[in-house]
Amino acid sequence: MASRLKTRTVIRFTGPETVKFLQGLVTNDLRRLENPQLEDRTTLATTNAPFVSVPPVYAALLTPQGRFLYDMFLYRPPRADEKLDRTGSGPGPDSGELELFADVDGSELDELLQTLKKYRLRSKVEIESVADDFSCWQRFGQDLTQKSSEEPDAASLGWGGGFDRSGQSSSQGNNCGWLWYRDPRLDCLGFRGIFPSNTTPPLVEADKETNEENYLLWRLEKGVAEGSAEIPKGEAVPLEYNLAGLNGISFDKGCYVGQELIARTHHRGVIRKRLLPLKFVNDSGKEVEQKVAPRSEVIDASSGKKAGTVTTALGSRGLGLLRLDEAFKGSLTIRGLDDVKVQAIKPEWWPAEWLSDQQDQTSTA
Repeated sequence: MASRLKTRTVIRFTGPETVKFLQGLVTNDLRRLENPQLEDRTTLATTNAPFVSVPPVYAALLTPQGRFLYDMFLYRPPRADEKLDRTGSGPGPDSGELELFADVDGSELDELLQTLKKYRLRSKVEIESVADDFSCWQRFGQDLTQKSSEEPDAASLGWGGGFDRSGQSSSQGNNCGWLWYRDPRLDCLGFRGIFPSNTTPPLVEADKETNEENYLLWRLEKGVAEGSAEIPKGEAVPLEYNLAGLNGISFDKGCYVGQELIARTHHRGVIRKRLLPLKFVNDSGKEVEQKVAPRSEVIDASSGKKAGTVTTALGSRGLGLLRLDEAFKGSLTIRGLDDVKVQAIKPEWWPAEWLSDQQDQTSTA
């Protein structure tokens, strides 16, 4: 399945100090976007796919106090000298200018642009919205969860016992060099990409395009929040929302806005609350729809003690920020809705130490 993400939009950064500027702002290390690694290069290129292809980087911009503000997926489009021209005869001339695109929360676009320009000062970087020109897309589903960097649909192209790598690379990109990439957060989320708004991305068939709400449900089941509607702006602690496990934080990149709290919390190793997938059911275990709203309190029915808060809800699924020492007791409910039981689910992608560390802290206490 594929969804055009109408809740997301695109901004563009250009200028010689683009990476330096962003490197001092966001939580992840962006140096690879400026200096591609050996594994980013291939000897195979088509008019649809470049021979230098750098995977996107997931990152967040924080307050000076280390609270979440905005998340973004940063893409480095291929330069003219890194891809064949439309005739396939050779690469074009290098403009010498680095360009980055960011997939960001559309509801926060104006405020994000103001924030970035406030931090820009004299940095040689231009920042602009290209919302009308580009769209954000996600491909997801059970057939896209394997760890191969190639899409199943693309890898199956060809004939005989193998597949046609030229056809495969062409199918994953369009004639401007825009490609699908593995979601930089988790393999199980599928593929993500930015594509020109006037085209349909490759591998998106009419009968496979689906409403963005289905992608939201897919994410909720994986325990992954996205955007400030799901990660409260100015309030959320990124480590509690699992951004480190989602490859959104580098702990050895150097200074950035809000780093002090992140580094201190990480090295102390004490994270008592985490974001978890939730399922809402009745007394007989049947899923209940549309009864729970965001910001509802989750409590332990046996003690009446608050265990956490629902942050996102859709149908019978949701996300909740819960205390780990309360989350899996099996007696959770919603305050004021005694007929709704809450099941917290440990995601398969969670590192084992996230729960073992909590158990160690509890036993020590």
